[in-house]
Amino acid sequence: MSRGTAVVTGASSGIGAATARRLAAEGYAVVAAARRRDRLDALAAEVPGLRAVTLDVTSADSIAELAASLDDIAVLVNNAGGALGVEPVERADPADWQQMYETNVLGVLRVTQALLPALERGSGGHVVVTGSIAGHLVYEGGGGYTAAKHAATALVETLRLELNGRPVRVTEIAPGMVQTEEFSLVRLRGDADAAAKVYAGVPDPLSADDVADCIAFAVTRPAHVNIDLLVVKPLAQAAPHKVHRR
Repeated sequence: MSRGTAVVTGASSGIGAATARRLAAEGYAVVAAARRRDRLDALAAEVPGLRAVTLDVTSADSIAELAASLDDIAVLVNNAGGALGVEPVERADPADWQQMYETNVLGVLRVTQALLPALERGSGGHVVVTGSIAGHLVYEGGGGYTAAKHAATALVETLRLELNGRPVRVTEIAPGMVQTEEFSLVRLRGDADAAAKVYAGVPDPLSADDVADCIAFAVTRPAHVNIDLLVVKPLAQAAPHKVHRR
C-alpha cells in the first residue's frame, strides 16, 4: 500500500538521492527533482517507480511546472541547498552569499509556497527541510552558510506557527558532519585535496544514508506526531568546531 507521493528536491546526489531511495523503500511514490537530469534518470533506472523531474529551485517557472504536474502530496523534502566558500566575513564574496540564500532559503520558500495546496489536498502533508547544525551554531569561515541556514531555521519555525490547526506537519532535520561526494568539494570550489582534509582522521562521519534514515523516521510517525527538530551528528563531532580526529 502506497503512503502517497513524496517530492524530494536536490535529489541528484548526496542526501537527496539517499532520501529518494529510502522513501521509495518505505512505500512512497517518489518524485525526485533536481537540475541534473542525467543523474536523476540514473536514479530512476535504479529505483522502481521513481519519477524524475528537472527542477531549478531558483526559478519560479520551473517550480510552477512541477506544481502543475502534482495532485496531492504526502511529503515534501526541501533538500536543495549547499555551501560556497570558507572565507571570513571581511573577505567574503557577496555573490556567494546571495547564491546560498537563493537555494537554502528562497528555494525552500518558493517550493513550499507552490506545493502547500497539494500538501493540504489529501489526508495531510509533511514539509521537511534539510537544515544543518549551521542553522543553530556559528563557526569561523562559515558566515555565509550559517547565515543562510539560520534563515532557513527561522522559516521552518515560522511556518510551523502559521500552519497550526491545518493538517501539515513541519520538520527540520539538522545534520552535523556528513561525508558526501560533493558537499565539501563544491564548497571548496573543486579542490579535492582540501575537501578530503575536512574529513581526514574523523572516525565515521555521517553518511547520506544516515540522514535519510532520520528523514524517514520523522515522516513515518503517526499523523498526530510532529518532530519539530532532529539534530544528528557523528559521535566524533561535539560541535562545528569540536571534532575528534585520529
